[in-house]
Amino acid sequence: MTHDCSFLEALDLADDQVSSADGRRESHATDYGAERSDDGVLPDAVVWPECTADVSAVLAAATDRGVPVTPYAAGTGLEGNAVPAHGGISLDLTRMDAVVDYRPEDFQIDIGPGIIGSDVDEYVADDGLFFPPLPSSGDISTIGGMIATDASGMQTVRYGEIADWVLGLEAVLADGTVVRTGSRAIKTSSGYNLTELLVGSEGTLAVVTEATLELAGRPEQIRGGRAIFETLDDAAEAVFDAVRTDVGVARIELVDGLSATMANEYLGSDLPDAPMVFLEFHANHGIEEEIDLCRAIFADHDVVRFEMSDDDAEMADLWQARREMAYAVSTYDPDLEPLHPGDVTVPISSYPEVVRETKRLADEADLLVPCFGHAGDGNLHYSVLADPDDPEQVERGEELYREIVELAIELGGTATGEHGIGEGKQKYLEPEHGAGAVDVMRTIKRALDPTDTLNPGKIFPETADGERVRDPER
Repeated sequence: MTHDCSFLEALDLADDQVSSADGRRESHATDYGAERSDDGVLPDAVVWPECTADVSAVLAAATDRGVPVTPYAAGTGLEGNAVPAHGGISLDLTRMDAVVDYRPEDFQIDIGPGIIGSDVDEYVADDGLFFPPLPSSGDISTIGGMIATDASGMQTVRYGEIADWVLGLEAVLADGTVVRTGSRAIKTSSGYNLTELLVGSEGTLAVVTEATLELAGRPEQIRGGRAIFETLDDAAEAVFDAVRTDVGVARIELVDGLSATMANEYLGSDLPDAPMVFLEFHANHGIEEEIDLCRAIFADHDVVRFEMSDDDAEMADLWQARREMAYAVSTYDPDLEPLHPGDVTVPISSYPEVVRETKRLADEADLLVPCFGHAGDGNLHYSVLADPDDPEQVERGEELYREIVELAIELGGTATGEHGIGEGKQKYLEPEHGAGAVDVMRTIKRALDPTDTLNPGKIFPETADGERVRDPER
């Protein structure tokens, strides 16, 4: 559907803040996940707000005219979260990237949504501080995007997810109303927790224009390395045992042998072709005791080698292999493509089972399924690879993908640990939460955005007027 966005010319926006040029629209038609699946939608216009007043003016005018608005930033999402599914305006927040205020004595920083995550770390580094929950894509994704999906990453096992570090937000509702949530106080029991309501809402309830983040002191001791196992089952069981023993790891990542092979081909690295666990320990004292405890636990699970290093270059190479895994998988075989980004999370006691069953199902379907992930918090990333020109193979792959997600939910887990629902996981929302809870979510959406201005077609399979989104059966 095409929308008339000529009303933008009457708003107090500079010429370079609005564009309907084909090139600009095409660059905002997809995010990373949608681009891979050739599943984009052209917006009718792109707007680059530079302040909260700009966002408020655009939303108020768009809502009055029934024009959808989809927030956009770095475009690194994997579930079509930023795709303008019903056209309208793509609201690009990357120019709102300022540090508004910095209070190192309070371990706090106020920032715009367009700032890149790693830039926050660089800004506060001289004071010995950092922002712990950055995801693996923290050097290319924005804080606003992380808040939208309640992202998390390799350090979640120790530090938690983005929501745990957001103290308050400034946000604009669909009708242009500006609200502030939360408090600079480290705790509050005053009123509804609107901050956590907006975190993870994928831009469907409000547009975040400023965030107050909590920071942490950098640990004085950091050591890392890898453990190599005979079997993937041994590796997954070792992770579970280490986490339940409360070993002081900040990162504990699972990498199966197939993923290691793919990483080697992509990066020219020399990882062993075997199941591995990547480790990093953070402490202010006593780090060797934590390492020794972990080594002893892993020995109970037939670890082949347990290698630790304090060499920064070696550690950088190790974590680069983990960060680049998604690219390694997608480029491994030119005849195969990942169907969807697997992102399930289960209770840590069920982690060995979900890993074991994923590999069993993959063997049963005779498909390549590399597995890796933030094992310490129960997160498993997997990619079902299939030949897009082979309909029967694609059908087997889709069934396999569905079986793994449904298994995770049966084990008390979630269809998405950090990527969000977006367009890709809508049909799993009700099986995971139940019809009653999803109806409550819809009620909240209608209360805050009755005209369905904000990011329609995401999370729920319908929009406010009952129109279906594209590909509702995925």
